[in-house]
Amino acid sequence: MARILAIDYGSKRTGLAVTDPLQIIATGLETIDSATLIPWLKDYLQKEEVELIIIGLPKNWDESATHATPLVEAAIKKIRKEFPNMPIKTVDERYTSKMAKDAMLEMGMKKKDRRDKKNVDVIAATIMLQEYLQPGA
Repeated sequence: MARILAIDYGSKRTGLAVTDPLQIIATGLETIDSATLIPWLKDYLQKEEVELIIIGLPKNWDESATHATPLVEAAIKKIRKEFPNMPIKTVDERYTSKMAKDAMLEMGMKKKDRRDKKNVDVIAATIMLQEYLQPGA
């Protein structure tokens, strides 16, 4: 089996997470500058076998677009253009940042580390991916 890659795309930073090859465990990879996403993907996809990319699509509770929705949709277009054979699914990303912050508290991370938004982004991507892997998702 191949890995599943999760992208928590933001205007400045993008959190990345990936499954193991058996698609059992989601692991945070890193947070990168959003402007470097396509070169990062080119490099990563040459090294690792990935069968699916999931990307968090921000929506309001009434399913309407948020201010960030057009940014994510533009990123999806770029990814599809560069990697036309790669399947891409959007997933609900509501509350992932809040869940990431809660998880950092539960893990006992120091306040300084919890303030680092890079940590929030990679943990949010990991939560998004873990939720995708849950049966019935």
